[in-house]
Amino acid sequence: MVQNVLTLLPERLDHVILIGAHCDDIVVGCGGTLLELCRAHAGVRVTALIFTGGGSLREEEERAALAAFCPGARLRVAVLDLPQGQLPTRWERVRRALEDLRTRAEPSLIFAPNRTDGHQDRKLVAELVPAAFTEHVVLGYEIVQREGDLGQPVLFAPLAEPVLREKIEKMLEFYGSQRDRPSFDAESSAGLARLRGVQCRARYAEAFHVSRLVLGLAPLTGDTPYGASSS
Repeated sequence: MVQNVLTLLPERLDHVILIGAHCDDIVVGCGGTLLELCRAHAGVRVTALIFTGGGSLREEEERAALAAFCPGARLRVAVLDLPQGQLPTRWERVRRALEDLRTRAEPSLIFAPNRTDGHQDRKLVAELVPAAFTEHVVLGYEIVQREGDLGQPVLFAPLAEPVLREKIEKMLEFYGSQRDRPSFDAESSAGLARLRGVQCRARYAEAFHVSRLVLGLAPLTGDTPYGASSS
């Protein structure tokens, strides 16, 4: 049976928020999409919030990498210094940081970890982001790892081969401290991208989990019961 592939485009795209539990999560999860997005929307505002690595070499790597992955964007990056691997014990600070970001931003799109991620840090962030951004589209990126299943994402961003190659080259260039990680090498990135490409009739792709979307064919009327007047 042939399955249909539908294309959905945001009505506007003037502010994108990137959220990561660790430095490099964002680039590994959606670096190719980020390159394409920023080139297609010159001057887009991009705000990145990362919860661990502040004040270390990891922060230096992250700032340099995001600048390279967001060409032409108006980029702002915040890297906090929470302990890696212990975010669940700091969940209140994570929640407050997300809520503070929400008060200062009205994003068109949010990229964040997804709830199927088996790493405890990313899983916590994935659970708290929708609570802070209740009326926004959150795309949950995926990362190859030991801790859990990749799941079955339903949203795909096709990548041309030169874009995938650029993503991998930049990853290896800017995150020198991570090159010895098995999940960080070129083969794991290309392998996952090829699998997701097959699933959306492309050569390569990045994929995302989406928990809730509203098809905007009619105005939303809040919690008005069916059949009742909204006036």
